[in-house]
Amino acid sequence: MNASPSQPHPAEWPETRELLATEERGLPAGRHQYHKEHLMAQIHDDLRTTPGAPPAPARQRNPFLRRTILLPAAACAVAGAVVGGFALAGGDGGGKTPLATGPALTTQIGTADAKGAPELLHRISLASADASGPTVRDGEFIYIASKVASTYPKTVDDKTTVVSEKLHSRQVWQSPDGKDGWLIEPGQTGDKGMTLAGPHPISAAYNTLAKLPTDPDALLKKIYQDVRENADKEVPRDQAAFVAIGDLLTESYPPARLAPALYKAAAKIPGVVAVDDAVDATGRHGVAVARLNEADGQREEWIFDKKTMEFLGERTVQVKPDTDGLLKPGTVVFTSAITQRAVVDDNKQTPSQAG
Repeated sequence: MNASPSQPHPAEWPETRELLATEERGLPAGRHQYHKEHLMAQIHDDLRTTPGAPPAPARQRNPFLRRTILLPAAACAVAGAVVGGFALAGGDGGGKTPLATGPALTTQIGTADAKGAPELLHRISLASADASGPTVRDGEFIYIASKVASTYPKTVDDKTTVVSEKLHSRQVWQSPDGKDGWLIEPGQTGDKGMTLAGPHPISAAYNTLAKLPTDPDALLKKIYQDVRENADKEVPRDQAAFVAIGDLLTESYPPARLAPALYKAAAKIPGVVAVDDAVDATGRHGVAVARLNEADGQREEWIFDKKTMEFLGERTVQVKPDTDGLLKPGTVVFTSAITQRAVVDDNKQTPSQAG
């Protein structure tokens, strides 16, 4: 078993031809647009309990959708289903317990500095180049543990309020070829989790990422090409590219040589800014690399330790009022913090269980 430091090794890639050779998965390349679908899905599901309301269309949830777009338990119907090529059976057979919710998470909106972004990303790329990551071999599994929470609208008696989930743990295992894995997350799976095994590789499988170009210009060119062909057309091109890179930062473990290229490529995307203060899901303060999606007023923030430039987590913050008036500026739409990242010998094995 090869343990690793929790270093900025980039989460799942949005759907692309090669990076995500999985049309069945249905992953939107711009998950910010999907936030709106997330909100509307919850509203529709809540309306099912409202007398006289029309039935909402059934939704199926892919367990490997970005955590940002994992719907609350009440909005998911996955038992016995096969979604995106993954069999959602083989878990503990128990039902999902809905997560407790409370008032919407809020934060102070950090100051954005466009001029500071290139220097910050340069420092992060240098730090990632110095970090040594393990080689993931066939038969091993990438293990990633995190703390996460999402925000969504809840409707009771025709009154809709925005609530946030209780911060909770998430554990993911991924095989290097992307065809096997396991997920444990309260509210999304039973206590023992569920399999992610299937014939189609997961997003950002280690073996696939090993084939990506490490020249920043070539890498960014490929990202733009992929988002042009596969991204949600309502998401601006530059935002989709930024999200594509950001999706590699949380729940995957690409070869260490790829990380510097990702940060250097991000520095070339128009609209990327540095944020002076951002807080991850566990309360750790850091600096952030961010970009505002003008279409929905949400800012994606990648959070790094101010001294070591270690990747801490990410969050999505509502910076401008949304068109529906539900999400106020300062609302934290999604938050995460990486707590452990390692390579283990077996599926469902944690680093502490390794001999």
